[in-house]
Amino acid sequence: MPLIKRNELPALLNDDVKLKELSIVLFFGERYLCKEAADQLQEALTGDGKGAVHPIDGDQEDQGQTLSKLLSFSLLPGRQVYRVSDSRIFHSKTVASTIWDKAQQSNEAGKPAPAMRHIGALARLGNIDIESQTPFSEVSGSQWEKLFGFAKPSGNLNWADSLLVQAVGTGKLPRGGGNITEKYIDAFSSGIPSQNVLMLSAETVDKRQRLFTFIKKEGLVIDCSVATGASKAAQDAQKDVIREMMQKTLAEFNKTIEPKALEIFFERVGFHPVAAVTEMEKLAHYVGDRQQIVAEDLEEMVGRSREDALFELTDAFGKRQLGRTLTILNRLQDNGTHGLAILATLRNYIRKLLIFRSIQLQPAPAWHSGMNAKQFQGSYLPALKEHGEWSDLLTGHPYALFMSFTKAAEFSCPQLKYWLTLLLEAEFRLKGSPIPQHIVLEELFLAMLKPQKSR
Repeated sequence: MPLIKRNELPALLNDDVKLKELSIVLFFGERYLCKEAADQLQEALTGDGKGAVHPIDGDQEDQGQTLSKLLSFSLLPGRQVYRVSDSRIFHSKTVASTIWDKAQQSNEAGKPAPAMRHIGALARLGNIDIESQTPFSEVSGSQWEKLFGFAKPSGNLNWADSLLVQAVGTGKLPRGGGNITEKYIDAFSSGIPSQNVLMLSAETVDKRQRLFTFIKKEGLVIDCSVATGASKAAQDAQKDVIREMMQKTLAEFNKTIEPKALEIFFERVGFHPVAAVTEMEKLAHYVGDRQQIVAEDLEEMVGRSREDALFELTDAFGKRQLGRTLTILNRLQDNGTHGLAILATLRNYIRKLLIFRSIQLQPAPAWHSGMNAKQFQGSYLPALKEHGEWSDLLTGHPYALFMSFTKAAEFSCPQLKYWLTLLLEAEFRLKGSPIPQHIVLEELFLAMLKPQKSR
């Protein structure tokens, strides 16, 4: 069977002939959407007592043991589904930088569970020494690049060391060793017992792996990924998914939502499918017997995601939109975000702009006003990477980097340095002054975004 999109799955679920032929299925992409799609297929294969499900946590999976179970005949009747969540079998150096980025983003967003999951996967991929208390910090730059295929991030890696030590202590580090993908390919090529089915789900996969290609040809691959970024196409795709989650959840409660509330909901929740479902369930219970959810209900019950609001704050600040910046600032504080966290986010944003602006002022490679994305990706960015400086800031999607460089070009280094000075002064006031937090922060943004004389 070919690779299909998640929205094509319902048609397959009604095809008993194709369902009977399935022996191996892969779901990849957004974690919650993978889980939801896997739930649907699982129900079609085992519902109404037609079989049994054997859940396997990919974080602790012994892949050799899973394969042994797939090759064995079960005494239980019906289809036997071996469902591996968060599978690591498709990881390779090709996706190591993506895994690191996800770990870092989760850690910065205050989400230790997913951060620990990604850090554990990276350690497993690079065969990092799990007995050490500083496993990542002690890896040299050259060794890091050899293990993971990208330059070692600069700065303090204590947070990654700590997460891995915790993962080892809680038993959440993936076990097992060696690349056994060839054994899986041989087993499914020869044929496993017809009643057995392997269902794998993974956020990140290396599509060049032989096992991925094999499943796409001989099994079924379901793409649950969603476009990321701030482009209109990506935003529309994300809104479609959230709208689908909302409507499905509301249907279970036999309720509706007024059209103008849809946009407010997406603005508040952002692209977080799990949060969309839980917030909609909360709203459905809140309105009680009333059938329709209105905008006032959202204002009362749905808080803005801290991560999304912080991103919105830097976006508004970068565009020098003072009114919008102050509005988002107030919402962040209303939702309990501490002032020091807001300052830390803004400091990281300005620091990155300052570094990019300084790089642009170097004689080579030459940055020029009006550079387009193709020129940036084709010549400028590769030339920068050859220099080997600030390599940790030059990872990620090239277009996102291009947009950051374009934004940096709008500012001068003296102005960015002045902003960092104002930030430091505001931090001192927050830590050692009786002045209320909201006044300190509002004065800071007013000082930064008011018209400045050339410096």
